[in-house]
Amino acid sequence: MAITGWRFQGKEGIFRLEQPELSSYLYFPLVNEAGMMSSVSPNLHGQSTTGHNSFLLEPISVESLHNSKASRNFWVYLEGEGAWSATGNSARQNAALFSGEKEKTTLEAGFLWHKIIRENGRLNLRAETTSFVPMTNDKIELMKIRLTNTGNTELTITPTAAIPLYARSADDLRDHRHVTSLLHRIYTSVHGVEVQPSLSFDERGHRVNKTAYGVFGAAQDGTAPVGFFPVTEDFIGEGGALDWPQAVVANRRPDVKADADAEGYEAVGALRFATLGLAPGASVSYVIAMIISDDRIDTQRIAAEYLSEPRFDELLEQNQTYWKGKLDTLSFHSGDEQHDLWMKWVTLQPILRRMYGNSFLPYHDYGRGGRGWRDLWQDCLALLVMEPDEVGHLLYNNYAGVRIDGSNATIIGAKPGEFIADRNNIPRVWMDHGAWPLLTTLLYIHQSGDLGFLLKPQTYFRDIFTKRCKERDLAWTPEQGNKLLSQDGRIYEGTILEHILLQNIVPFFNVGENGNIQLEGADWNDGLDLAPGRGESVAFTAFYASNLLELSELITRLEQADGGTDTLEIAEEIAVLLDSLDTPLNYDSIPAKQELLARYFDSVVPAVSGRKRKLSVRQVSEDLRRKANWTFEHLRKQEWIRSAEGFEWFNGYYNNDAVRVEGDHPNGVRMTLTGQVFTIMGGIATEEQVGKITAAVDRYLKDEQIGYRLNSRFGEIQQNLGRAFGFAFGHKENGAMFSHMTVMYANALYKRGFVQAGKQVLDSVYQLSADFERSRMYPGVPEYINERGRGMYTYLTGSASWLLLTLLTEVYGVKGNFGDLHLAPKLTAEQFDAAGEVSVITSFAGRKLQIVYRNLQRADYGKYQIGQVTLNGVVLEPASNEEGCLIPRQAIETLPEGAVHRIEITLNA
Repeated sequence: MAITGWRFQGKEGIFRLEQPELSSYLYFPLVNEAGMMSSVSPNLHGQSTTGHNSFLLEPISVESLHNSKASRNFWVYLEGEGAWSATGNSARQNAALFSGEKEKTTLEAGFLWHKIIRENGRLNLRAETTSFVPMTNDKIELMKIRLTNTGNTELTITPTAAIPLYARSADDLRDHRHVTSLLHRIYTSVHGVEVQPSLSFDERGHRVNKTAYGVFGAAQDGTAPVGFFPVTEDFIGEGGALDWPQAVVANRRPDVKADADAEGYEAVGALRFATLGLAPGASVSYVIAMIISDDRIDTQRIAAEYLSEPRFDELLEQNQTYWKGKLDTLSFHSGDEQHDLWMKWVTLQPILRRMYGNSFLPYHDYGRGGRGWRDLWQDCLALLVMEPDEVGHLLYNNYAGVRIDGSNATIIGAKPGEFIADRNNIPRVWMDHGAWPLLTTLLYIHQSGDLGFLLKPQTYFRDIFTKRCKERDLAWTPEQGNKLLSQDGRIYEGTILEHILLQNIVPFFNVGENGNIQLEGADWNDGLDLAPGRGESVAFTAFYASNLLELSELITRLEQADGGTDTLEIAEEIAVLLDSLDTPLNYDSIPAKQELLARYFDSVVPAVSGRKRKLSVRQVSEDLRRKANWTFEHLRKQEWIRSAEGFEWFNGYYNNDAVRVEGDHPNGVRMTLTGQVFTIMGGIATEEQVGKITAAVDRYLKDEQIGYRLNSRFGEIQQNLGRAFGFAFGHKENGAMFSHMTVMYANALYKRGFVQAGKQVLDSVYQLSADFERSRMYPGVPEYINERGRGMYTYLTGSASWLLLTLLTEVYGVKGNFGDLHLAPKLTAEQFDAAGEVSVITSFAGRKLQIVYRNLQRADYGKYQIGQVTLNGVVLEPASNEEGCLIPRQAIETLPEGAVHRIEITLNA
């Protein structure tokens, strides 16, 4: 496809965009492992923070990118011409934005650095502004401004860096904005301005504050500024503004020298540099550092370690090397180089989600930090491939967030084992949360072969909420801690497998009057939040059913593993949920299911006995299979629907009146994509039904302009289903192309062998995202595409993990199988390059592998099968079948570490 707008430069994912400021809502992430989280727009707007309570730059939303004047700025006063902004943030330049005086600007960006080149032909001045966050232990953002005289006569310039220092919690943006400025203690030093508020006013209370914020700078050789304007009102002057400050426009002498202080005012890191003559063709550079520190800033160290051009360039090179190393762990090579480079940016996105959560970029689902339960498990899907070393430990820690009632804490803190019931302390349960951990754990086990992970002991989360947040245990106090106790007061531990069983069996009994799992607070679609009483999620009933079947097969593997076992130990209270081991329940009886679950809930409040029951692996497996089979048949029999036009699909939901949501309706046919994804993915839909579902999706959900909609137009607000339908149709959870579910739809189609249909879905996501004229976003996949085709909530979306996983494990067919490497490509003929090859670089068993498929006859999927397989040129004889081949883990683990090892597979027609 011909990509308009940005263009890739070379083969490392660097892209260029002309006149970027003519597109709204653009921003770019800059971040490091130390905790600095920044964003930068084409005119250097954005924010810089380490968390909700510590913003250096003013907290913003996307609307602030064009409305607020409080941005990074670097001013040049030219003798005879007046003030000019190197970042384009002046009243004069903004007024000329759509006139013939518009300056020429170019954006260049890579992993993870951002450069804006701005040139004013009339002034004969060019500015190159490069920004990045270095991979050091400091929470710091660096910016270098390089000024060049492009004319034939000398320019006399006086530079001034100007970066407003908000220096407090986001909670103070409106409430107490002025009062919290009275807390500011402002200090100047040789190289800049520092603010350390005396107290912090936020939800934590009025505490003595230690956090300090600073802006420091130097010329290219380390020369310090000649003075400062540290107080905002003095810098802008009476009647002035940050985009036309009197201190610059009037070229005033600096108000303050080093070693001064001020109290009780809004602050700005306004650093005046010495006036100089810039000869024709000559350049001069300035380095600016923005830093957030846990205490007063060691200004001498910061100056020595950061404030010179050679050091800036050295740190930038280190930064590029770091991100290249991260992203080279997974890279694709196909016949479409533009798509391969675009995928490098998608590869970055799960790492950004780990670092930012869903917060701290201009678009954010919520802004207070922390990570959502569902986000964690889905992001780990990609991290298992890209950052595998730490993921097993991460998964283990977060099983401690499961409650004994099968629900879980919804927010995961920054520290291991830190959990919060909910960000706003709302007792709410998302019914889908229990389904995701098994999916991620299965991927971990297949990648690692670590079946022993299932038998590790782990604690349970405990708070005031019980019985899936329907009741409170008023006898519980926070002083008791957030771990479940047994009746003798000891901390109770159960295996990881016990946690997984609990998460998936409890929902089986937690059903509504139509026999499907209750919707509770919502499922994956947070917008379906108004049916907690009688609503049901058929879609996730299918997901849980397929989980039960997966679990049934998984636990039998425990018998076959080294040191295997034919018995399991679980809490005696949980054993009652495995009803067929004692008194089999009639699963057609909804009251019987609900009554059994109620008995279980009563048995674990306020504590468990601590006693274990030993069960046969095979009997537990059969119980799970019985539950899965019943649900499969229930869904196929009751939830398969047909429209008056003759299209057929699965109903996905019941509303709070216990009425089926999908199908024919006076306002038009109602259909959801979610209801189709999990029935296909989990095997509930037969092969014939999958074909009918794709036809129905194409009829009711596919839109050539924005792709596959999350739902059809319902035509009215659904107060008995969810707030999503209060959104305008075609936006967010109401009928947008929601990338997450669209990619999962593609994944499900690939899994079931509907390769052409799956590829069509993936292609649409790429084409919509990469069409800059419509999507107006940098390379990557957005959370959703709105009605106008604009990409929304860029960078932080779980769809990136699913896209990477789908491409690697389904399209390229590279996946683990209980520790062995399974190769089963589902590539179509047009995906191979001119030489008839495609390849992927990935890690497996601690080794870096380049897996190359050679399709010299250019046969299409379904027309080729695995032929010769070589490893570093040596022919292997792997176990092969129609689906692919299996390479033993041992064959890979014997390879030397550090090198890239080549596995080549010939595909024979």
